[in-house]
Amino acid sequence: MQRVAVLNVVGLTTNLIGDKTPRIKAFLERNRCDVFTPEFPAVTCTAQSTYVTGKSVSEHGIVGNGWYDRDYSEVFFWKQSNHVVKAPKLWDEMRESDPSFTVAKMFWWYNMYAEVDFSCTPRPIYPADGRKFFDVHTQPMEMREEMKQDLGEFPFPAFWGPRAGIESSEWIAQSAQWIEKRQSPTLNLVYLPHLDYCLQQYGPEGAEVIPELAAIDRVVGDLIDFFEGRGVQVALVSEYGISQVDKAVHLNRVFREKGWLSIKDELGLERLEYGQSKVFAVADHQVAHIYVLDDSLLDEVRALVESVDGVEEVRDGIWEGEGKRRGGDLVAVAEANAWFTYYYWLDDAKAPDFARCVDIHRKPGYDPVELFMDPEIKFPVLKVGGFLAKKKLGLKCLLDVIPLDAGLVKGSHGRDAVEAGERPLWIAAESSPVVSTAQDVYGAIKALLVGE
Repeated sequence: MQRVAVLNVVGLTTNLIGDKTPRIKAFLERNRCDVFTPEFPAVTCTAQSTYVTGKSVSEHGIVGNGWYDRDYSEVFFWKQSNHVVKAPKLWDEMRESDPSFTVAKMFWWYNMYAEVDFSCTPRPIYPADGRKFFDVHTQPMEMREEMKQDLGEFPFPAFWGPRAGIESSEWIAQSAQWIEKRQSPTLNLVYLPHLDYCLQQYGPEGAEVIPELAAIDRVVGDLIDFFEGRGVQVALVSEYGISQVDKAVHLNRVFREKGWLSIKDELGLERLEYGQSKVFAVADHQVAHIYVLDDSLLDEVRALVESVDGVEEVRDGIWEGEGKRRGGDLVAVAEANAWFTYYYWLDDAKAPDFARCVDIHRKPGYDPVELFMDPEIKFPVLKVGGFLAKKKLGLKCLLDVIPLDAGLVKGSHGRDAVEAGERPLWIAAESSPVVSTAQDVYGAIKALLVGE
């Protein structure tokens, strides 16, 4: 069986490959590049789940980066357990034909408790005294300390938040090389998120993106040379492209004005009560899941959402099975230049305390504004330093440095109807099967492994 490394270069599209990415361009020119229709919604958790199962959302059930759980009456975002992906994985099939097959899952999502041989994923430690330690989770567990001893601590602030940058992708690339040198897995899945940050901050048209393209080109180029030098077949894939946006759409505020949200006062701040609300939206970039808990309002909600400025269409009945159970009763798709916020308050003074924090689990939706430091903070270094000092003492405090200005965001994704230059891509050997849909990635990886 041929050993393969799949480098997931998030946000990479043909529009971005050129003079600023000479090593990726050279790899493309000596291989074949397929541009394909993204999975819907075109977001990380959905795309990756489709790639490793070859199944639709109806079958694997990953309707987005998060969704409303009707049993718990809670919104869950960025969960880690692989058990939520309700379909067999590529490695299950490969082991049936070759029991010696091994796989490394380096930072691909739904990493924890996956039936893989080796894995590494971000996982902070939260002691009961209020402190927080950045860390990773590995499989096998003892690999964690060995990896950190050799590579240093994972640069968690560079993985998400105002300090997100190339350092996290560099560390992940080093971890992929580390596992290759020690274990030589048959399949090495490597997640490189760097472009996701700058493209959402500045948009694909931003001049600030140019040096970031050069940075990821260096990391990818080094990985290609490393793996090919060890006889490993390399393929590049991306999950989606980023569209330039200039409009934020606040569906929950629209629903609140209709009286459909249930809002709880918590110490003078406002909390959205999902289970008591009639209608609410779970925002995920350019897609919003709309949960209509009062069935009699379904038609009225659909008509209202369709009339909202920035909404291109409203879909329903698009999934079956697990996808239908988890997804919204209606799914709104933004116009090409728009995206959805989770905001539900009408007065910033009453926004929940987590709104101004990097807090990916409490927010009822994805929040790209977490990539920005609040410009109103005069001395951000001092504020962050004071926070860290208090944390080391075990004190409970907020790192409330995130602005509430959705207009800062210049790039987004999630739509499946995008121009060719913004679609995800698959770059691999000419002999690789043609990839025209996200589900085809599964077969393309399998074909490289078995040498077809």
